[in-house]
Amino acid sequence: MIFTPPQNTDLLLSEAQKEKLYMELVRQLNKDFTLANEVLDMPADIAPIELKLGLQDRIYRLIQVKFAEYLNLLYIIDVPEKEIKALNGADIAELAEQVTFLILKREWQKVWFRNRY
Repeated sequence: MIFTPPQNTDLLLSEAQKEKLYMELVRQLNKDFTLANEVLDMPADIAPIELKLGLQDRIYRLIQVKFAEYLNLLYIIDVPEKEIKALNGADIAELAEQVTFLILKREWQKVWFRNRY
């Protein structure tokens, strides 16, 4: 079976729920944020829309106020640098939304593989 990431955040979160791995995804996010010294502390039963918006808000604030920590977080999570460089940073809110998707996509990949293999 080949890993094919969903095309957007909503589809990704929906797939995680369908595969019954949503709570694992939230745990992985909390774990990696903690490793980057940016405690996220999202409850495992958080609604997908709340997770998405909370994560976007956190990324937005990191980009604006704690850029070095933001870069460290991307490194810890292992978001591909070429994907980050391909984003348009003109609108910070839009950038935060796109980075949120890249983070969720990478975390979902980790959870999906761990569950399969």
